[in-house]
This record gives sequence, structure tokens and C-alpha cells, in this order.
Amino acid sequence: MFDLPSIQKQLEEFRLDGWLLYDFRAHNVPARRILDLDGVPPGSRRFFYFIPVAGTPRKLVHAIESKALDHLPGEKIVYRAWGELEAGITALIQSRRRIAMEYAVDLSNPYVSKVDGGTIEYVRKLNVEIASSGDLIQVFESSWSDDQWRSHLEAEKVTTSAFDLAWGLIAEKTRGDGSIREIEVQAAILEHFEKHDLTTYSPPNVSVGPHSGDPHYEPTAGGDAPIRTGDFVLIDLWGKLKRPGSVYSDLTRVGFVGDAVPEKYERIFQIVAAARDAAIDRVREAFRSDRPLHGFEVDDAAREVIRRAGHESHFIHRTGHNIGQEVHGNGANMDNLETHDERLVLPRTGFSIEPGIYFEDFGIRSEVNVFVDSERRVHVTGGLQKSVLPILA
Repeated sequence: MFDLPSIQKQLEEFRLDGWLLYDFRAHNVPARRILDLDGVPPGSRRFFYFIPVAGTPRKLVHAIESKALDHLPGEKIVYRAWGELEAGITALIQSRRRIAMEYAVDLSNPYVSKVDGGTIEYVRKLNVEIASSGDLIQVFESSWSDDQWRSHLEAEKVTTSAFDLAWGLIAEKTRGDGSIREIEVQAAILEHFEKHDLTTYSPPNVSVGPHSGDPHYEPTAGGDAPIRTGDFVLIDLWGKLKRPGSVYSDLTRVGFVGDAVPEKYERIFQIVAAARDAAIDRVREAFRSDRPLHGFEVDDAAREVIRRAGHESHFIHRTGHNIGQEVHGNGANMDNLETHDERLVLPRTGFSIEPGIYFEDFGIRSEVNVFVDSERRVHVTGGLQKSVLPILA
């Protein structure tokens, strides 16, 4: 729900004169959620909503869709022609020096960069400094409520039990020279989700052998592979409750179809697990010492462990991503590879920790979820896998 006093309090804390929220045809999802427009059919004309650090907001809407923001407080300016649009934007932010918009410098953050370059250029012509709204978005769009935290814990029970189901099914089907296909395990997991009222935006990844060396491999009918004794298996699954506003649980575990795990798999797993734990420790240390923590710092902690082990070139993705109503949410990512994420890791946000090392014949990833509560306590969900699971043991 739109909360003007809370937004203005945050603007003051971030030393901003205001926040200019803008959307065209639902391109700016974070802005729409903050303005209570999530799920509302988008219009065909641009609108602007300016929230000052103090005082009353102002709206700028097109004559064809003049009621688009009527549910929000503030004076309304209606435009028709392009000249009136320019004059309206000028009126919204006149005399302001530094405002937030859904913008990120250079190529740093596609999750935040939702405003087109032309609009950014025009605002700058008015001698207004534009600051990224990345951390503001986290406070109002990526922060979990108490109900969302509970929904995550409920989802985690189902996602965790899905691994038990999958490993058991693989063990049952592969004994005595048997086999089971990746897509059959995937289907069993989805059936388990449905039975426990979990939904997911896409099916889980069940990856055997070389397929596990591709972090975004997706088994499909006719393109999947059989799982047999002696195979290495990675399962990455994610789901959330079938309730409005619920948030995801997103976990990855690995196993070997045998009674004992070959040393080559276990050795790499222990490096990945150490990187995972180093990232978690970085988060805990920062909040214990009450110091600001940026997303890139968490990535650095995990990546340094893998670099020292000589596998930096085999860790080809970020350490983690924000988690929310989408499995890849709009808050800070644990990333200093794909982007240099300078957004803060804030209380009431959740994210994954999932370092990995990938080769042509196999890949290992270990993924857990982290939530920092309102008291700055750090919670790890999903369980810390300690070693590769011997599936037939």
C-alpha cells in the first residue's frame, strides 16, 4: 500500500529532494508496485508522479487517461501536446537539485534502469541531478513483510522435501542397471509442488553430467538425458506459495548416483561450499558490526575463495540474486562480475547465495537463501549441504 510518510522519511535519509516515478506501458514494474498499480492494466500514455521530500506530491497525466493516478494524493496536471508534457515535467521538479529515478549509471544495473534515455536527458537539461532509486526500490518493493517471511519458510519446507523426493526417485529407478530421465524427475518435482500448493514461473533444472556444467540448462522433452548409476546430478528448484504477495524459495543441491562419491566431485564441492560459507559470513559480519554492506562485497567474498583455489575462470555468474515475488527480484544482487552492484544489502530483504564451478563434463553449485530481518539478524534457509550426496547409499 502506498505510504507517503514512509517514502518521504526515506527520501530524507537518502538526502534526496524527491522521487520522480515514471511509466510508459508498464515498462517500470517497480514504480507501478510502489504506486499501487501492480496488476492494473497499463495505459497507452506516459504518466509521472513526483514525491517531494516534504509537502504534497504532484501528478502529470495525459488527457486521454486523466484518471490514471486518481487513487494517489496530490495535485494533478493534465497534458495533451508534447509541449505541455515538457512544461509539466518542468513544473513537477522545478527548484529541485537532486532527485531519484529508476536509473543506474553506465551499464551497472538493468534491474533498476527502467526509464528511457531521452527522459533522463530531458530531466538533466533542467539542471537536476539524477540519483539511482535502487535502494529506495528495495525499501518499498523488495522488503519482505512478516507474512512474506512466513510464506518463504513455508515454501522452503516444500522445496527442501522436493529434494528428498527427487533423490529417492532417482535411487529407486537406477538400481539394477535401471535409469530415469531428467524430465521425469522434473515432472515429479512439479507434481510435488502442486500437491503442496506451490507455484513456479518455470520448471526446475534437473541436470545430469555435462548438463550440470551449464548453469542455465533446462531439460525439455526430447532434449533431456537419462540418469544412470555413476552419474553426477545437479537439481536447482524454486517455488512459492499460491498466495498473493508470497515470495520464493530457491535452492540447489547435488548428488552422485552411487554408494560413494568420487574424489573429483567432492573436492570441487568443498571449494564451492567454502565460497558459499564465506559469503554468508561476510553478511553476518557486516550486520553484527553494524556497517553498510553492498551487494558486490558479498560476491567478492565467495569469488576470492574460488580464485585462491585456481578456478576463477570456472565461476561464470554472480554469487547471488535478490529474491521476492519473482525468483529474481528487484533488490540488490550479490554481484561484482556481471555488474558492480553498489546497492546496499538492507534489512527485510532476501537473496540467494549460490557460487558454482563449471567444467565441460560436470558443474557444481550450492545454493541457499538468506534473509536479514528487521532486527538485523541473518537467517539462512534451505540447509547447508556439507558434501555431495551419495544417492544410492
